[in-house]
Amino acid sequence: MIEAADRPIIHSHTVRLSYADTDPAGILYYAAWFPKMEGLQSEFLYLQGLRQDTLVERFGWWTVSRATTCEYLAAARLFDEIRIDLRMGRVGRSSFRFAFEMTRLEDRITVARAESTIVTVSPAQDPVPIPAALRVHLERWAGELT
Repeated sequence: MIEAADRPIIHSHTVRLSYADTDPAGILYYAAWFPKMEGLQSEFLYLQGLRQDTLVERFGWWTVSRATTCEYLAAARLFDEIRIDLRMGRVGRSSFRFAFEMTRLEDRITVARAESTIVTVSPAQDPVPIPAALRVHLERWAGELT
């Protein structure tokens, strides 16, 4: 996950943790990060004109999640205000990674880091090489193109 740390932040969102995010002790339930990460990723792609619900129709391909990892670095608690930053990770032949960093705003402590691997697929869900038009975006988001 370190490979993405030096890349520019491409999107951020701030959330306040709610009761639904925590266990009975008021500590963030580990799986609560995943919907928040997916929401940030979906919002970012939507703002770029890459709506998941229209990719097949418009371009003949779409994306699916292949794997997600998360490192829990510090406890997050009920009502903590957290900034989630999105960066590009590795870009491969038919997949790419988004990297996430969750920072508690009160003390600037990084509470978690995560990555999500996304695969470009055909309508039949067979992996396909990342289309050239998408690759240009990915490389620009990674800071490899200006």
